[in-house]
Amino acid sequence: MSRNLRDDAMTGSDREPPKQRDDRLPLAFPENVTALPSADRRERLRVIEALLFAASEPLDEETLAGHLPSGEDIAALLEELQGFYAGRGVNLVRVAGKWAFRTADDLAFLLERHAVDQRRLSKAALETLAIVAYHQPVTRAEIEEIRGVSLSKGTLDLLLETGWIRMRGRRRSPGRPITYGTTPAFLEHFGFETIEDLPGLGELKGAGLLDNALPPGFSVPLPSDADGLREDEDPLDSEPGEEEPLAAEADDIDPDASPSSDRSAI
Repeated sequence: MSRNLRDDAMTGSDREPPKQRDDRLPLAFPENVTALPSADRRERLRVIEALLFAASEPLDEETLAGHLPSGEDIAALLEELQGFYAGRGVNLVRVAGKWAFRTADDLAFLLERHAVDQRRLSKAALETLAIVAYHQPVTRAEIEEIRGVSLSKGTLDLLLETGWIRMRGRRRSPGRPITYGTTPAFLEHFGFETIEDLPGLGELKGAGLLDNALPPGFSVPLPSDADGLREDEDPLDSEPGEEEPLAAEADDIDPDASPSSDRSAI
């Protein structure tokens, strides 16, 4: 009896355990674990990273997409790359509708001694630049009216030399004065994505740039730097248009016409 039990026990131990079917779903990655991109996607990120790193100026999405296979989601790639650099010493930022690497804001103090010592703008130049940014398109006479003092020609020349303002067109008014507006270089230098990012009334007050005792009805205009000319602007190189005469010229008057016929024609 004991021998049979021992044989049965040996036979049972030699048997392979039945294989169980694993129907469990793959576990999702924890929140603190990031799934690595595929090899192809990783290569596309490297291409974008290299282009932005070597560029001397910000690049737009169209330029970056030209170096990738057609149909590639460039916006998603840039967003992923921006997230990758979010906590690093350099950040991928969007300025003036384009993309560029910039030193992290909290580390800017480390590079202060390496910055180029540029000439500071005068108070008149800063005021003029602010008026052009908020009131564009604006003429020289309108700038003088807002500032309340005459404007030196050298001030506009200096701002044009920096590349922060440009001549847009000519105002459809007597004398056809030139209108001025800001440039993408203005947005890039001051770190704005669009001109609408300029500080509003509340922000200017909070920064102490405006007096709290402002006149009634005071407001900050909504800036716009649209490339297209407005209805009251002509192109810079256009010839003065022929204005409709206020009165009929002598050659246009019929000498045989009676006063009554003139009045009826009018």
